[in-house]
Amino acid sequence: MKRIALGVQYNGADWLGYQVQPHGQTVQNKLEQAIERFACVKLGTTCAGRTDAGVHALNQVVHFDTELERAEHAWVRGINAFLPESIGVRWARYLPAAPAPEQEFHARFSARSRTYHYLLYNHQVRSPLLAGRAGFTHWQLDVERMREAVKPLIGTHDFTAFRAAMCQAKTPVKEMHSIDIERHGDMILFTLRANAFLHHMVRNLVGSLVYVGQGREDTGWLGELLAGKDRTQAAPTFMPDGLYLSKIEYDEKWGLPQEEPSILPAF
Repeated sequence: MKRIALGVQYNGADWLGYQVQPHGQTVQNKLEQAIERFACVKLGTTCAGRTDAGVHALNQVVHFDTELERAEHAWVRGINAFLPESIGVRWARYLPAAPAPEQEFHARFSARSRTYHYLLYNHQVRSPLLAGRAGFTHWQLDVERMREAVKPLIGTHDFTAFRAAMCQAKTPVKEMHSIDIERHGDMILFTLRANAFLHHMVRNLVGSLVYVGQGREDTGWLGELLAGKDRTQAAPTFMPDGLYLSKIEYDEKWGLPQEEPSILPAF
C-alpha cells in the first residue's frame, strides 16, 4: 500500500461543508467520487481540517492509501477530470514509507500549523460580485483598534469564548502563533495562524473584532472574553463567505509543496 497526499482547492459556496454527508453535497463526497471514477476502486480520504458550509480552501490537504501505481501528475489530471469546476486538485505526492504505522504521514495529525484568511469587504454598499467570496459589513472599521485588540490572543490559551457549542475538539486550549490585519482599499484581510482551531473559532473571532472595529466595544474586550471563557458574551458567529483555509504546514521531511497563499485569496 502507498500513501498519497493531495492538495485540494475549492470554492465552498456551492457545498454544504467538507465532510461526507448522506445528502452527498459536500466537497469530500465529490472528491471521493472523482477518485473512485479515476481509480476504478473506492478509496476513503482523510483531510487536514474540516470546513463548514460556504467556507473555501486554497490548499486543503488530504491523504489516502492505495495499491495502484500512477504518476503524480496522472492523479492530478485524472481526478480533476471528474470534479466539478468549484473543486480542483492542485498537486499529488507519494509519501515516503515509515518504519512504523504511528510514524506515517497523516494529513491531520502531522500538521504543524494551520493558516486561515478571512476576507472582509468594508464598504457602505455590498458588492454582488463578491457574494459568497468575501464577508461584508457597512460599518467603517478601525484597523488599528482591531490590531490592538488581538494582542492578548497570541500564545497558548483556552479559547472557549470563541468555540461553537457543537465543537468536538478534545480541548479548547490552542496556541495562536499570529494574527495579522491589513486593509487594502475596501478590503480587510485577517490572517490567523495557529497549531489548530476550534469549530467556528475564526468566524467568532472576526465577529468580535468587527464590534471592536466599529467602536462598539473597547480594545481590551477580546482579552476579557478570553479570560471569561463564556461564548454567550462574545459577538455572534460571522458569515462564512470570506473564510479561506489557506495553508497547512508540515515538516520538510514529507516533501509537500508549501505554497504561500495569496495576500488576497482568490482575487
